Parts: sequence; structure tokens; C-alpha cells
Amino acid sequence: MTQEIEEAVKKVLEESKPRNFTQSIDVVITINDLDVNKPENRLDEEVLLPNGRGKDVTVAFIAEGELAYQAEQAGANIVINKERLEELGKNRAEAKKLANTYDFFVAQADLMPTVGRFLGPVLGPRKKMPKPIPASANPEVILGRLKSTVKIRVKDQPLIQSIVGSEDMAAAEIAENIDAVMDVLDRNLEQGSKQIKAMYLKTTMGPVTKVM
Repeated sequence: MTQEIEEAVKKVLEESKPRNFTQSIDVVITINDLDVNKPENRLDEEVLLPNGRGKDVTVAFIAEGELAYQAEQAGANIVINKERLEELGKNRAEAKKLANTYDFFVAQADLMPTVGRFLGPVLGPRKKMPKPIPASANPEVILGRLKSTVKIRVKDQPLIQSIVGSEDMAAAEIAENIDAVMDVLDRNLEQGSKQIKAMYLKTTMGPVTKVM
């Protein structure tokens, strides 16, 4: 199957028209016999792509003291302290803007109650509640992992769509990333990969190519 996927990726890359930006490569997988009205079927998983996303990921770090300093040094896109959290709690519009701007949120564990109080109402519905980490955590390691992570979700339709790379990556690397996504589906679906109905690939601005 990997070879078949790689050939499909090559086709997508070859047919992609030049743009003035680097396009993402997305995979869309439809699933058979999945009742999305049942909560247990609403998949919400993170996948670590072995070859990275090929595109920048934005991470907001909620921390204070030494952890906040280390997060800044490690390259977090924004570092939010407790005082700023309280300000955001009084400005819903600003909080929503923040929630829409960043892909992932990480929070110092002892700040989670404050995060829940002031940002929970905007992060929760977007499935972006922060991952709690200890004050002794290494932000560089956490940021490195998140920059290769994607979220796959089944919500109101029996399908998932996820970025699996960018057009400047090798076809073999993108195919390996797709395999990682499929592995998660294989573990989570009742019938494993047999439940996959169809798979499609596309660039950001390009046509859809059917793989299977």
C-alpha cells in the first residue's frame, strides 16, 4: 500500500501548478460503517508525523518564571503569563482571536485552573485546551514534538482530513506520514484499515486525486 500511496503523492506533486507559496499536502480518508452520532466514534487523536509537517506550526506557551523564559528561548510563538490570562478573561474578542491564531497550546500544570477559567470557554469548543506540563519540563523538546504533530478528528461526518506534508517534501516522506495517520485509524476503528472506504490527496489549491 505504501508504494501505491507514494505513486499517488508523486502524481499530486507533478500536477500541482506553481504558486507564490509552498502548498500543503492533505489526505482525506472516508470511513465505512461509522455512526458519528455515537460519542465513542468521534475520533480525536494526535499523530506524530515521522517526517514532520513541512509547514510551520504555531504554539502558545502559558507559563511563568523559569519555564516562561525557557519557552521564549526555545522559540515559542507567544508566551502568556497569569496576568495576561486574566486580561484575556475580560476580553472575549481578544481571547477568540488568540484561540484562532495558534495551532497548539501548552500550559504550566499549576496554571491550568486559571486557563480553564479564563480561556476554557474559547479553547474548549475548538479542541485546543492546553496540554499540562510540569514547571521542570523542557520546552525545546515539547516544541520540537508539536511541530511534527497533527490532529485527526471524526466529528459530524465519517471522514478525517489532515495535513501530511508540503509540496517541497519528497514523495516517500509524505507517504510515510500518511502511513502514520493510517496506523492510528487502524488502531481506533473497530475493523481497522478494512473500514477505510476511500482515500484522496490534494494540495492547498489543487484538485483532488483518489488513491484508493
